[in-house]
Amino acid sequence: MYLRTLIGFISAALTVSAVFALDQSPPTVDQLVAKNIEAKGGAAALHDLQTARFMGKLLVQGGQIELAYMQVKKRPEEVRTEASLQGMTQIEAYDGKEGWRVSPFFGRREPERMSADDVKGLVEDAEIDGPLVDWQAKGSAVEYLGTEDVDGTPAHKLKVTRKNGDVSFVYLDPDHFLEIRVLTQRTRHGAYEEVETDLGDYEKVGGVFVPTSIEFGRKGAPDKQRIIIDKVEANVPLDDTIFHFPGQIPVLQPKR
Repeated sequence: MYLRTLIGFISAALTVSAVFALDQSPPTVDQLVAKNIEAKGGAAALHDLQTARFMGKLLVQGGQIELAYMQVKKRPEEVRTEASLQGMTQIEAYDGKEGWRVSPFFGRREPERMSADDVKGLVEDAEIDGPLVDWQAKGSAVEYLGTEDVDGTPAHKLKVTRKNGDVSFVYLDPDHFLEIRVLTQRTRHGAYEEVETDLGDYEKVGGVFVPTSIEFGRKGAPDKQRIIIDKVEANVPLDDTIFHFPGQIPVLQPKR
């Protein structure tokens, strides 16, 4: 009798283990994207966030040089970034159709239109929600590639192929499902490049979690730049003209 009970117990345990193993099947793209949306605050909160203004500092050359930094975004796909130092302000902007810049640190103080290759990064920056939200509507393809180590974290790895052919590998934290790294591969001016962006220190603004620590640069480069956001404002009024190629150039932040 005891032996029969023991055999029954072992059989039941094995059955439970088998069911548990089945439950450990890899997540789907839809499941991970849904968790990413939920982690950021939910679809409604993301939809309600129509504009955002980020203010802080940009650290270059290992933090030896500090510039005042500001970035503004407006749906559906407008963005403008400023970095100021010693009375000069670098500007890059995209209005959903074309990009332009002012590069006083390189001796070019007049606005210049950017090439299609140079504007690729701005197009990605304009995404308030990141590359995963509404990926079908953006014309992207997304594939789940399992997990990969990111500085000791077994992050979920998703491959995002954009409609222009550029590829971004998006790494999600396995516990919080927020982006912790994005590795983008593209061809620019005939040369292949990989740009690695690490994201962290998420804070909730306007019901949405956004990263306030951003480190970016070519993969493997020792001199990556770092952005530290001190203040984020949600749904601030933004005039569309600040994103368009200008006649006169308005500066959005005090110069240092």
